Amino acid sequence: VMENEGIPAAEYEPYADKFKPKPNAAGDWAKLARRAGMKYMVMTTKHHEGFCLFDSKLTTYCATKRGPGRDLVREYVEAARAEGLRFGFYYSLMDWHHPDGARCMKDEVSRRRFVDYIHGQVKELMTNYGKVDVLWYDVPWPLDAKGWESVEMNTMVRKLQPDIIINNRSKIPEDFDTPEQRIEASANRPWESCMTLNDSWGYHISDRNWKSPTTVIRNLITCARDGGNYLLNIGPTEDGSIPPESAQILSTVGDWMNKHGDTIRLSDNCQPRRGNYVSYTRKGNTLYAHVFYWPGETVVLANFLNKVSSVKMHGASTPVKFEQDDFRVRLTGLPTKAPELVTTFEIECDSEPRQNQELKRAEKPRETKY
Repeated sequence: VMENEGIPAAEYEPYADKFKPKPNAAGDWAKLARRAGMKYMVMTTKHHEGFCLFDSKLTTYCATKRGPGRDLVREYVEAARAEGLRFGFYYSLMDWHHPDGARCMKDEVSRRRFVDYIHGQVKELMTNYGKVDVLWYDVPWPLDAKGWESVEMNTMVRKLQPDIIINNRSKIPEDFDTPEQRIEASANRPWESCMTLNDSWGYHISDRNWKSPTTVIRNLITCARDGGNYLLNIGPTEDGSIPPESAQILSTVGDWMNKHGDTIRLSDNCQPRRGNYVSYTRKGNTLYAHVFYWPGETVVLANFLNKVSSVKMHGASTPVKFEQDDFRVRLTGLPTKAPELVTTFEIECDSEPRQNQELKRAEKPRETKY
């Protein structure tokens, strides 16, 4: 909002004194995360506008010294631990509030001052909250890795947090890639897609373009199939409450994860890709076919190179009837209506499931009519 509406820092800053989040908002976040089947959380500790949700000794523009009057990051850490979740810290390198945030690009004295400030806050985050699992940098404008002294900064981080993983947004690759608002697997690198639950990163009262539970599950399956993680953003309201739509969507996803979460968390990279209505994950020789557009009483899976020995709906013991020829596996005798939002079949194969993705149909010569 500060950027989109061109709000000067001096005009924006007084809102920090009106910011009064309700008690234990983070507890609600952590409970919903666990309910949805998530295993870790990442909190925005400082976004581009520069306000720190943690107790920083380097600025008065922070939660302990302004409206909240308390350390919101500590509340989040305690809430995540109480629910058995791992946690990480998002931290924006860009800072519109700090007077050197833009000047550092052209003035060495400003750069030195600003980089010391940023390194100091990262050190606070890595020092004051016990073991931290993830450090999630964002937006390194206006400096490059040398200007930020990113190697030195992350060396300090790893000395303080030996088991931490660090993302790729401090202008050096570090541990994992972060495609944003898209699912894009990295080659031979860990990766995590960060996406919004609607179209807004923060809370937006008019943004009703919510992802359906089916879409969230499909995205999660796609990430798991290609060996990646899914970091799904929620924008709380002004007092830290979760929008009811977010809670409803994630609770529905959680119902599915309670039954089928092992097909996600235990998945190996999967060579079979997807059809028009199905996507896959696998564990060893077991293929999980996730059908998100239900075709009716028969489900057809094409171009498998393996011999199938058995099929059942995941989580059920009753066998599913099937036929296999050179081109297709046909699952028959199914309900007319989809049993679940995303129905998952467990297919046992004679070896690691593979799909011929290069089959080409013979085409007749094209006729041109004048």
